[in-house]
Amino acid sequence: MATQSVPEGACEPPPQPKPPAKSDGYLSKLRELVKHEADKNKSQCKTMGPAKVAVPCPNDFLQKRSKEPKLAPKKKEEDGKKLLPLSVPPRTYHPVTRTKKNFISKNALAVMTGEPKKPRHFCVDTRQGDKYLLEPSGLFPKYINKKNYGVLPKYVIQRNEEMKREEEEYQANVLEQLKKKAMKVLSEEERTDILKALKKNWEEINRAYQGLPIVTDTRYKQMHKEELELKLKQLEHDIAAIEKHKCVYIANM
Repeated sequence: MATQSVPEGACEPPPQPKPPAKSDGYLSKLRELVKHEADKNKSQCKTMGPAKVAVPCPNDFLQKRSKEPKLAPKKKEEDGKKLLPLSVPPRTYHPVTRTKKNFISKNALAVMTGEPKKPRHFCVDTRQGDKYLLEPSGLFPKYINKKNYGVLPKYVIQRNEEMKREEEEYQANVLEQLKKKAMKVLSEEERTDILKALKKNWEEINRAYQGLPIVTDTRYKQMHKEELELKLKQLEHDIAAIEKHKCVYIANM
């Protein structure tokens, strides 16, 4: 049989897609800086010390007074120039003081003209002669000999004056309040006018009372009658009290 011609690429499998390349993940921009800071803060040979230590030379041994602080060498005079003296004088320096005062004669004169020292008072309280000053002990009459002994201090006098002034102001205020609340005496004219007004009022109420109906069959009529009777009784009591007493006092409200 004759072979049939197969077109090129008819039996080849389709091309497979290439797998994506593996990435290293997220890399920070500050990675190198962080590593540098971490290495910088680490201290080398922190616990065990350096691996190799240089052996000291036998000639470099510790000498006497080698650790004491060394002073700077003294400056020498150069070119005939003298150095300035120190601000602190030496111990051998004695200042020269020239005064015209004669302290010996002055002290002698003060001793001759001055008052002699008074003897101090002591108190001996033991066999062995132990003594103590009598003045600060409280046994010596020190304060009663003062000029102002027993005199009141100024602040006490001032406080007493202030208390007295406050008491007077309080009493004056109380009297003023009592005068305001005191009862007023009615004059004869006011008394007669009040009495006439009370009698006139009694006549009006009595006229209204006389005009009431004889039969009080309702509750309103009974209450009106009782009210007029109470008013008449009160007016009669007031008229009798004013006629009985010639001096009438009224409180100032």
